[in-house]
Amino acid sequence: MIIVDQIRGVALALPRTTEHLIHDYVKFRVGKIVYVNISPDETLMGFGYPKEERAALVALEPDKFVMPRPSSERFNWVRVRLSAIDEAEMRELVVESWRMVVPKKVSALIP
Repeated sequence: MIIVDQIRGVALALPRTTEHLIHDYVKFRVGKIVYVNISPDETLMGFGYPKEERAALVALEPDKFVMPRPSSERFNWVRVRLSAIDEAEMRELVVESWRMVVPKKVSALIP
């Protein structure tokens, strides 16, 4: 299972990322935009994902992906069960979510 320190290692290596603890959620953001958060019980990771594609993602792998909480449905957001992914997939989700919130010239710095 993926743990918070593994996510932290990936996220904090990305340019412009800062970490915050808000209402018991560990959140990684660029400026004021959160691109990854970890639930207080450390079982779910929320991440930026296009709204129009998330229902298909959840339908394709419902044991892995979960729709956002109702209060977050208006955002480009989806959640994943940390027990259902490996480190490579976690890294891909974190990096791609980060790419959604940084300028292209900054995104190009990370392969």
